[in-house]
Amino acid sequence: MTPPPERKQVLLRLDPAVYEALARWASDELRSANAQIEFVLRRALSDAGRLPGGVGPLPRRGRPPAAAPRDEAE
Repeated sequence: MTPPPERKQVLLRLDPAVYEALARWASDELRSANAQIEFVLRRALSDAGRLPGGVGPLPRRGRPPAAAPRDEAE
């Protein structure tokens, strides 16, 4: 199986007030500032018809979902 492609790292300079607004928005949606930036950029690209077709979903972060309890009767 092919490993997933490495994520691209970029340096981004933002006005401090813009960053603070972004960080508050991200917090409201339980995302990191980095994940919020990617979310907003993907939405803007999609709305403009410029999101490439091969782009996968946003990677899920945090703990994996809990496994469903197994039925002991089986």
